[in-house]
Amino acid sequence: MAKHLSRREFVQSSALVAGATLAAPTVMASPDPNAKLGVAVIGVGGMGGYSVDAACGERVVALCDIDDGNLAGALKKVTERNPSDPAPKTFYDFRKMLDQCKKDIDVVLIATPDHVHGPASIRAIKMGKHVFCQKPLAHNIYEVRALAKAAAAKKVMTQMGNQGHCGEGLRRACEYVWDGAVGGVTETHTILGRNFGGTGVRPASKPVPAGVHWDEWIGPAPMREYHDGLHPFSWRSWRDFGTGTIGDMACHNLDCLFFALKIAEAKQFTVTCLGTNGGSEEMFPQDNIVVYEVPARAGMPAVKIHVYDHSGLKPDIMKQTEKECEINFGECTLFKGDKGLLWTTGTAGQARLLPLDRHADYPAPAKTLPRAHGSGPIDDLFYCIKNGGTPASNFPGASGPLTEFALLGYLAQCAGVGKTLTWDVAKMKCTNEPSVNKYIRRTYRPGWQV
Repeated sequence: MAKHLSRREFVQSSALVAGATLAAPTVMASPDPNAKLGVAVIGVGGMGGYSVDAACGERVVALCDIDDGNLAGALKKVTERNPSDPAPKTFYDFRKMLDQCKKDIDVVLIATPDHVHGPASIRAIKMGKHVFCQKPLAHNIYEVRALAKAAAAKKVMTQMGNQGHCGEGLRRACEYVWDGAVGGVTETHTILGRNFGGTGVRPASKPVPAGVHWDEWIGPAPMREYHDGLHPFSWRSWRDFGTGTIGDMACHNLDCLFFALKIAEAKQFTVTCLGTNGGSEEMFPQDNIVVYEVPARAGMPAVKIHVYDHSGLKPDIMKQTEKECEINFGECTLFKGDKGLLWTTGTAGQARLLPLDRHADYPAPAKTLPRAHGSGPIDDLFYCIKNGGTPASNFPGASGPLTEFALLGYLAQCAGVGKTLTWDVAKMKCTNEPSVNKYIRRTYRPGWQV
């Protein structure tokens, strides 16, 4: 039986949203919470292993991967764990998988390279399937917005794989900030903890490795011949396939501040690249420093959000705080309020007032936010499909606005050092530097559109 949430109920149950602007999906509960879901997995290597493991607790309908070796390994795992179930069908083209198996699929789990997230997710959503997709939600802002709108329109459950969003640390960060523990936050500093990108031209072509289906790996991107530095991991450094350091890691490490500071309430803000290094037509720049300037919203003061690719770019305020508080900042965010400091560790792991003795002395605020279900984002998604509710990092209310915010940092890097971009949320465009708007979406190869 369908469960329809009021706007207030949605904001409370997804409500880490804290002011998201996109519509909420209607929440559909399974008629039998004990029934096993029909699960399809797209991308079974790397982070796809998490998807396969989660799927084994349900009914695995189909597996898809462009690498025959990955596919064989996943099939072996599923059949060994679920020997009494029919063996899942295997595919190297997710489009064929969805077409052939759509009657048996309830939910699709996606862990491909970034450039395939959008095309795979949108097809599953338009078929009325629930979707889990690893972070970042998509390759570009247009795709992010399209997925959020489609999920709301089709009334399906969705979840992005920024696991910290299902954890305790993010909720405590919000609850401490909203309790006034650090006062009005006017400045933040985030270390992302990676340095994807590089310089130079495309490497020499090589034969496609045996068992790799190259046309399907390329998917929506412009066709190129196989070369080093792509499959299976280093595609993150390439503009056609990854999203750079800020796209890859901001969905983890800007997560706490985005929701605690209610950034989604802002209708317009600016973003500027303060420093960068290298890059080329092929590869992302490295050593990036970006600052977002967000005006006052939802009873909170204007805030400057500084983002650094890695700890080698650590600002003076973080170095000084390390000395004074006898701590070390790796991947993390430092919140500076008019009443003190808050530290959140990487992937929304923990939230602590600084100095640490102040955290020990401060009366812990009440736990007012709803908690996610299970040990991770797929568990939370499966629970909501079966029992009703809204997944914590759902596309329309949570992960869509967060990913869009993250990818705006890439637009600033494209504009160059010192150029301030003004972003209009409703219009989905930069209003003062129209030359960067070409990076909002891509041109798709036929058959792979979003």
